[in-house]
Amino acid sequence: MDKEKVRVIKISKEALFEYIYENFIANQDKYLDVDKTEVSDYFDIDHENGNFIFCAIRFEDEDGNFLSMPSEIDLKKLMKMIPDTTDSMFSPNRKYYKEYSKDELAELCK
Repeated sequence: MDKEKVRVIKISKEALFEYIYENFIANQDKYLDVDKTEVSDYFDIDHENGNFIFCAIRFEDEDGNFLSMPSEIDLKKLMKMIPDTTDSMFSPNRKYYKEYSKDELAELCK
């Protein structure tokens, strides 16, 4: 690269959150300690406050029935109710997530 040149990337808030989401998908095995082929992912973004929430649940039960996030779990509400699970996604050898039961999350959303 020429010493007098500056390469710049400028992206919108939407593109930035898309980038974050795609990186969480790509690294969920590391961040959430899951097998990517066994989970469904859910996420939401609070554009006003700059918060992001990313969740994984089992894709199917023991009988092969598809599972989904219960409708009682509102990710926007959860972003306001639960504390940050980590102060940095770059901390080595850290557990980035906190595990909750679906019932616990539904109760928090009431």
